[in-house]
Amino acid sequence: MMRQAHKRSKLKTRAVVAAAALLLGGGGTAIVADYASAGAGRDVSAGGDGHSSHAAGAQAAGAATTISCPDVGDRLRDVPAPARTEVSQGLSQLDAQVARAYGRMAESKPEAVLGDLQRERTQTIGKISDSLRAAGTADSSPGGLKALSGCRTSQVSTAAADDSSRPLSSRLGDQGMPGGPSRADFADIRNAPAAKGTPAAARGGSTGTFTTVCGRNENGHFNPDNVIVTPGVRNGAHHMHDYVGNKSTDAFSTDASLAAAGTTCTNGDKSTHYWPVLRVLDGKAAPDARAPGGGHDGNMGTILRPASVTLQFRGSPVAKVTAMPRFLRIITGDAKALTNGTANANASWSCVGFENRQLKDKYPICPNGADVVRTFAFQNCWDGRDTDSANHRTHVAFARADGSCPRGFRAIPQLVQRITYDVPARVPFAVDSFPEQLHKPVTDHGDFINVMPDALMSRAADCINTGRTC
Repeated sequence: MMRQAHKRSKLKTRAVVAAAALLLGGGGTAIVADYASAGAGRDVSAGGDGHSSHAAGAQAAGAATTISCPDVGDRLRDVPAPARTEVSQGLSQLDAQVARAYGRMAESKPEAVLGDLQRERTQTIGKISDSLRAAGTADSSPGGLKALSGCRTSQVSTAAADDSSRPLSSRLGDQGMPGGPSRADFADIRNAPAAKGTPAAARGGSTGTFTTVCGRNENGHFNPDNVIVTPGVRNGAHHMHDYVGNKSTDAFSTDASLAAAGTTCTNGDKSTHYWPVLRVLDGKAAPDARAPGGGHDGNMGTILRPASVTLQFRGSPVAKVTAMPRFLRIITGDAKALTNGTANANASWSCVGFENRQLKDKYPICPNGADVVRTFAFQNCWDGRDTDSANHRTHVAFARADGSCPRGFRAIPQLVQRITYDVPARVPFAVDSFPEQLHKPVTDHGDFINVMPDALMSRAADCINTGRTC
């Protein structure tokens, strides 16, 4: 099981904010937050493999610029054990280089920044490739990993959204507000498309549910680590995570330490559940305003505690589920969806009472004081072998439209994390993100490590397979 590591040099909050302010087009009086959803386009590039940016090309005033690079970690499929440490260190350096380059955009020409970034990435990717060859595995990316060294800047439109989002003007105004999103990042949930229905259960399906109750982080368990993607690195996520379940989870957690730790779950489930915090942008100084993962990385505002957290496992409409292996790791969604594109984006946004309508790339405007709802539906098919994979994705998959798993995969209980928030009236909000991902709703994501005792997981699978509600 290969895990990435990630570390970046210190980047002061004012540098991140200043960079975003300067990158805003049309004068950029609204800093950091006046940006909208992603489309396609590019501005300036340096080398690369023809990688396509997915940030919107702004044709007029009202645009922000971000840096888009091919995701090297996502291209890895096989990392032998002898190479894992060096490859992980290299991947962490690539993330740190992008963060530093993004900060430099405020004071240097984009062409110069991208040129320096490409030279750094070429050297680091070369070391990753050398590690793979020394371990007896050539990198499998077309043209080699070195073809992924080039990055480009991409413009993101900050133009106002259509009339469906006009009610947000009472909360944000046309110019947005420092540290928060513009109206273009929000949409009235009443105008959202109806959610797609799920396949009807067939004979042989599994229709039960198993719910584990783990609280809503009353313990105040926060950190900007990511033990799945960046183990062993403090502030590996560059944004703050909210945790429920396992009480010990941080960058240095291991399978053994997780198994030995306490839990906030009421049934003895020691699993780890985490997601980026949601912040209200109320202009108040948060306790982490100068801390890594907080203001140090451009994440400003007051952290909202969830009003409720529901962790439910569901079945397959066409098959019985296999119990998850202990220490299975799953990530749903993509923290870099703004620059990677939306292929792996998966979070849904809605409002209590309107969950037949879902948004993927907008924050919801909820009527009548209804709570905001975030939903993360996890992959529900497993390869039957691995508890993780080099890119943290290929060992699991989503079922097909008819509910069946892809060839070579088997159905497992599908975790659905549902989190609600009582957002104060007339106050904008946003999720924490990597600096260059601009707090876009499409970058939202959820993480899970199964640390259920085997007997409890077997009970959950049996409950689901026999159609019971447990």
